[in-house]
Order: sequence, then C-alpha cells, then structure tokens
Amino acid sequence: MKPQHLVLAASLGLCSCGPAQPPAVNPSPTPAGTVVPDVTVGPQYDTTHVYVTPEDVDRFVQSFLATFGGQSTKQVVATVTPTPSSTTSQLLQTPAGSVSVFGFKTPIPYPFGSERTGYLVADLDAGVLAARACGADVIVEAFPDPIGRDVVLQWPGGVNMQLYWHFTKPAYAALRTVPENRVYVSADRAAAFVDAFVRFAHGKVVSDDAHAPGVEIGRPNEVFRRVKIESGFGKMTVLATDGHLPYPYGREVTGYEVADLADTLTKAKASGASVLVEPYTADRRQAAVVMFPGGYVAEIHAVSP
Repeated sequence: MKPQHLVLAASLGLCSCGPAQPPAVNPSPTPAGTVVPDVTVGPQYDTTHVYVTPEDVDRFVQSFLATFGGQSTKQVVATVTPTPSSTTSQLLQTPAGSVSVFGFKTPIPYPFGSERTGYLVADLDAGVLAARACGADVIVEAFPDPIGRDVVLQWPGGVNMQLYWHFTKPAYAALRTVPENRVYVSADRAAAFVDAFVRFAHGKVVSDDAHAPGVEIGRPNEVFRRVKIESGFGKMTVLATDGHLPYPYGREVTGYEVADLADTLTKAKASGASVLVEPYTADRRQAAVVMFPGGYVAEIHAVSP
C-alpha cells in the first residue's frame, strides 16, 4: 500500500543480549542460476507508514512538520488496500525523511498496519522474484492501484515491508539526512534476516557490534548485538535482542538524523510531542525517543562532534 494522494496530486545488530560470538553476515549464495537484480531507487522514495485515528491525523501532521520541517501533499480519502476500505492519506516530505500517513475510517484489512515501510522499486515483478529468491515470503500478492502496483513482503524474523512501483517514476529531492529503518529481531532469526535483506538490497554491512551498549535498548548495564546496513534503499539498523525490552524500545520504527538534537526536541515538545526517552550518548551520537500526537514513536539522533 502506498499513499493514494499521489493519484490525485499526480502525485536490521545481529544481537543477543550477552557476549555471544557474532554469526556470519556475509550473504550466502542464492539458488543456482538465480540472478538477483538491484531494484533499489533511492532513500528519498522510502516512507515510514504511520497509522493514526482520523481525529489525530491533523495533529500528527502539524507536529511532525513543525519538528522536522518540510511539507505535506493534499490529504485525500481513498482505498489503498486490495480489499474494500477507506482512509485519509497524505505524504509528509521532510529533509530528514518521509512518512505516509493513514487515518482509516473503516476497519483496517489484514495485514495492513504491520508493514513498517514502503520501498519504491524499479520493477515490481523483478523485485518480488528477487525477494523470494532471497528468502522473503509474499504475504500480500501484487495488486494494482491507479498509478502503479504494490506488494507486501515478510522477511525472516517476521519483518513486514511494502514494495511499490509507479507507472511514472516520481522525482523527489534528495534528503538532507537519511533516516534509519530500525528493525528489532530475535537472536534466533537475526542472521537469516541480515543475510536475506543484504542480498536482496545489494547492500553492505557497515558495522557489526556484538557488544553494543545496552543503553540503546533501555538496558544500560548490559550489551547486545547491533548491525548497521546501507543500500540503495537507505540505512537500516538491526537490533537482535532477547525481547526483554522496556517501553518504548521496539516501538520506534524509524530513527531520524538531525543537526541539533536539543533544538529538534524543543520544536517537538512545543508542537505537542512528548519525550519518552531523554537524550543519551552512545555510538558517537546523541539520541532520544519521542511520541508524536496520535501515538507514533520515533527515535531522533544527532551525530556527536
């Protein structure tokens, strides 16, 4: 599912808490004869899917844009699923990343609402074949919409995401900073997820820390495994844990990079957001966790000097 406002406007670290040795993250070969095409387009076309109640949509939009800057497309009411439903839909584009906002007026058809992000691909059919070859399940088969096609995948570890394709490729400005997709998985499935996604995205593991500081997941006296991936889709941080996570860790789907964390948090609080985790320093950056009106939880960070 992708925001249907485009129609009318023309428009994760492999980790287990503890000191276990890291499993290999080098991509394993796909089945003999299988070619995995690179279908990535660019991180400015990747959106986090935000579901809020219709009465919270405007408050969320105002707060998110006041915090990060940027603009919204015109809000429309549309059907964005392959089965009947109705939702408001709009795209928020900021220098720190984009979100697709949905305010469903009807019950949300399964499994929509569980797909964390939407990735634009150059060829949907090729993308589906590649994803399957790399170990993903297709949990919503490709379906048409007025400007393209969509599909929902599930990766090892239960990570759901959407791929979408437009008849006419959109043209968005490059982001000032690229957000990170924050993926929490079990230690049992972390290796399989990283292996599969890296192969599919033609990505690379840029860091693999078996002793990442536990303060990043609300457990300051412990360590866990964190893997960072970069690809044509953007950045991804994989956090493999035993699942013993204090609130709100695991709820933050995306981490947004900003130049000045204190200034951003001031803007967020002034616009109705609340700070759930006060700023802390780890991994050469300052970070905090906030909740926007409507319940959307996000990590925000600034690189330390």
